[in-house]
Amino acid sequence: MATEDVNEALAAAEVRATETTEKQPAHKLERKWSFWFDNQSKPKQGAAWGASLRKAYTFDTVQDFWGLHETIFIPSKLTANAEIHMFKAGVEPKWEDPECANGGKWTYVVANNRKPALDKAWLETLMALVGEQFDEADEICGVVASARPKQDKLSLWTRTKSNEAVLMGIGKKWKEILDVTDKITFFFFFW
Repeated sequence: MATEDVNEALAAAEVRATETTEKQPAHKLERKWSFWFDNQSKPKQGAAWGASLRKAYTFDTVQDFWGLHETIFIPSKLTANAEIHMFKAGVEPKWEDPECANGGKWTYVVANNRKPALDKAWLETLMALVGEQFDEADEICGVVASARPKQDKLSLWTRTKSNEAVLMGIGKKWKEILDVTDKITFFFFFW
């Protein structure tokens, strides 16, 4: 998905979200979330990592979530080397963010039936996050869907890397949500 396409889709989603909210009472979420978009398919020479990362939309209702997801935030529509992020509002999807700096990430590599499996895993993860299905929800920063030429992946970012019980709880719950037997791996952020 090109940046221009994202801008057009965001404008359309915002109109639909506003129309939906006006027709029915808003169903508030436990916390605010932000979608971010990063397209590294054509990096500018000398540009720092994250130069193309931008916040697309912050939401706090069920209606806005569905309007945004159904309109634009579907990972199979991404071009190679692009990413969609959904992080708690106020947290940037960067290792340097204070909420992420001492954490790590669980990663699920989508191997079979790539695009449909990626979309399904993405949606299940988003619903689990906005629906507060993780017991350790306060320890989760957000999720990233990464489209790559040879493999796609999802990464669930955590605030901690030192509390093994919390990390294992998050990992086990995520595998249950994804309904996969594939291995998921944990990586520490090093600084």
